[in-house]
Amino acid sequence: MTELIISGGPDSEEPEDRADTGPDVELRQLVFGSAQHGQRLDRALVELVPEFSRSYLQQLIDLGGVTINGIVIHKPSMRVKAADVGTIELRPTPQSQAFKPEAMALNVVFEDEHLMVINKPAGLVVHPAPGNWSGTLLNGLLAHDAKAMNMPRAGIVHRLDKDTSGLMVVARTRPVMDALIRSIAAREVSRQYMALAHGPWTGNRRVEINAPIGRDPRNRLRMAVVDLARNPGKLARTDVELLQNCDQGCWVLCTLHTGRTHQIRVHMAMIGHPLVADVLYGGRAAAGMQRQALHACRLAFTHPVTLEPMVFQASLPVDLNLALANWGLSYNQT
Repeated sequence: MTELIISGGPDSEEPEDRADTGPDVELRQLVFGSAQHGQRLDRALVELVPEFSRSYLQQLIDLGGVTINGIVIHKPSMRVKAADVGTIELRPTPQSQAFKPEAMALNVVFEDEHLMVINKPAGLVVHPAPGNWSGTLLNGLLAHDAKAMNMPRAGIVHRLDKDTSGLMVVARTRPVMDALIRSIAAREVSRQYMALAHGPWTGNRRVEINAPIGRDPRNRLRMAVVDLARNPGKLARTDVELLQNCDQGCWVLCTLHTGRTHQIRVHMAMIGHPLVADVLYGGRAAAGMQRQALHACRLAFTHPVTLEPMVFQASLPVDLNLALANWGLSYNQT
């Protein structure tokens, strides 16, 4: 396998100044358990108050809005202990108000008492964020399962971009969520994507891309391959295999070994094959596609409780099938 090596390496809400609690302020009791023992205070609060972002909770700590065992705490890095108790002053934010159930049709591929596998359609935002405080997958999960309200991020352990379709696993219990997060970090969860990209493929049919990814220093709305000696970022690896080729572009299978934001989109653009209709990374509308031509087609992992091997495949959505036909390509997923 050919290896490409590049050397080198959310917005938060602003709380108001601390003041006497009024009708818009909720004073919530905190009880830290064994699951939070030894954690930083800000991380523990995310678990106990999941409807608020960590950055917002850090600001509340800085403003003196958190007491532990009767003492006002100003350091987010303070380590909590099991059986610690306290209070936190919460003011409503768009993010907290977005953490509410909304009934929607979810394409549930698999479900048991421990986890679900969802086939997400293109256009569905996974988690509330500025500009999308409602109508997200998180809202749908809260309506689907009342227990999700007690889970950080409603059990979401990994995300797909708004305009990426395909498979996601969602935890239904905290132990399973922790186990899935560990499995993803240990690269024990297999995630494969199909993508339609600009430009005919040349050279070896398989390439391994090792190139660190971080926030684009010239455009904070984008991610980019970065030099780790100069800019923050994380190691990222994507394996790409050519499935079919044509004069206009190529149909490829991408296997993730890490899960960085926009990883496939950035790596494909780096090797000169931006995804069709991915305007953020140099693509353009073509073959009838109006959204980035990326689909999470296969998901495989070991069930954290039953230890059974779980393998799921999602058929191509209509728009991608039509795009392939428009370029004279076809693919039969097996």
